[in-house]
Amino acid sequence: MTKLIIFNKPFQVLSQFTDESERKTLSDYINIKAVYPAGRLDYDSEGLLLLTDNGKLQSKISHPKNKLSKTYWVQVEGKATLKHCNQLISGVNLKDGDARAISCKILSEPELWKRTPPIRVRKTVPDSWMELVINEGRNRQIRRMTAAINLPTLRLVRVAVGEWSLGDLQPGEYRHQTIS
Repeated sequence: MTKLIIFNKPFQVLSQFTDESERKTLSDYINIKAVYPAGRLDYDSEGLLLLTDNGKLQSKISHPKNKLSKTYWVQVEGKATLKHCNQLISGVNLKDGDARAISCKILSEPELWKRTPPIRVRKTVPDSWMELVINEGRNRQIRRMTAAINLPTLRLVRVAVGEWSLGDLQPGEYRHQTIS
C-alpha cells in the first residue's frame, strides 16, 4: 500500500523537512515517517503539495516528462483580460525558454483563507484573479509568466495536481489517501 499525503502548504513554508536557516518546514506540520514531497511549491506560494512513500508515484507526479497538469489560482496586480489569457496560452518567452499555459481563465475572487501576512495592496492599482493550468513546473514559472505579460503575481495558490485537489483543507492541514 502506498501512502499519499495531500497537504495544504501555508505561505512561507519550505517544501522540505529541514532548514538550516530555521524557517518553517514540512516537519512543523507533518509527523509521518518516510514520506517525501512529490515536487515543490515555492516558499512564497501556498496550496497543494503531495507527499508519498512511493518512489514510482513520486516520479509520476513530479518528473517533467510525465506532463502532469497543475492548476493555480493567481492573484495579479492589474486588470487581467482575455487578451492576457490568450498570450499565456500562446506562450511567453522566459530566460529558460518559451512557456505556455494549457488553459487560462479570469476568476472572480475565490473564497480562500486569509493569508498571513496579507498581500500588499495599492489603492491606485487594481488586482484580479486568474486560473492557470500548466504541465511543467519550472522554477517560479507562473510568477515569471504573469510578469512577462505585465501582471505581477501577488498571491499564488496551487489547487490541483493531476487528479488530486486541495478540497476544503485549510493551511497546515493534510489528509491521507492510500493507493493500492
